[in-house]
Amino acid sequence: MKRSQPMKPGKGFKPRKAPMPSTGMLSVQSHQRTAPKRKANLKTKGSRSTPIRRAARGQDCTLRLAVCNFDPETSVLCHSNFLADGKGMGLKAPDTAAAFGCSACHDVLDGRRPRPADLSMAGLEVAFRAAVGTTHEILRSMGLLDAAPAATQPTLEHP
Repeated sequence: MKRSQPMKPGKGFKPRKAPMPSTGMLSVQSHQRTAPKRKANLKTKGSRSTPIRRAARGQDCTLRLAVCNFDPETSVLCHSNFLADGKGMGLKAPDTAAAFGCSACHDVLDGRRPRPADLSMAGLEVAFRAAVGTTHEILRSMGLLDAAPAATQPTLEHP
């Protein structure tokens, strides 16, 4: 939009009826932003470090994928990414559905690093399940996991 005449001095925005008091300093409240208040019913995050997670420090990698760096100093508890194990949107699988893994194997498992060419997704799952079994044996020997429940045989009742 083009003006037909130039704007005359004093004809701009109208001033406020009552000008704000000037102290020479900016108001502190106008520049502070506060975080929104949390809703009372939101769940808080649980303990990040559990005994099982701490037990992974210094352990040998049980995943042993082709990219393994065999460095116990980088070992962590690698949680399952499979829905059947309890993984979901915003949910981590329980510590019992996890294996000890080095940083390189953990990156492949979580998808931060490409799978080796000769390893299919099914092969990765088989390797992970085997590593979970080995990890459970180690955790049982440390006393952090209960002994495997005995298989119960159904009893047959005779009439």
